[in-house]
Amino acid sequence: MQNLKNFIDNNNRWIALFNKQGITFPLTQSNVDDLLNTLDSNLSPENLHCDGEISHAEAGRKYRFYAQVARELEAYCAKNNLNYQEPMEL
Repeated sequence: MQNLKNFIDNNNRWIALFNKQGITFPLTQSNVDDLLNTLDSNLSPENLHCDGEISHAEAGRKYRFYAQVARELEAYCAKNNLNYQEPMEL
């Protein structure tokens, strides 16, 4: 679950710039929905590849990290009776 925690921590740093409240455990369904939307956005080809500014290998590492985050989130949801929907780009 470490990748999920790291993903949430990084996401919280970004949203703090906009004076938004961060996500904390235990996750709510709204938190899960927000995380899934963020994963979908991060997995879009233009974001995943930083508009072609990073190597294919680095994009692959990012993809594998996001895929692991999704798996950890899916397991968390199953354990806590929350709805999970597979990100479209996985």
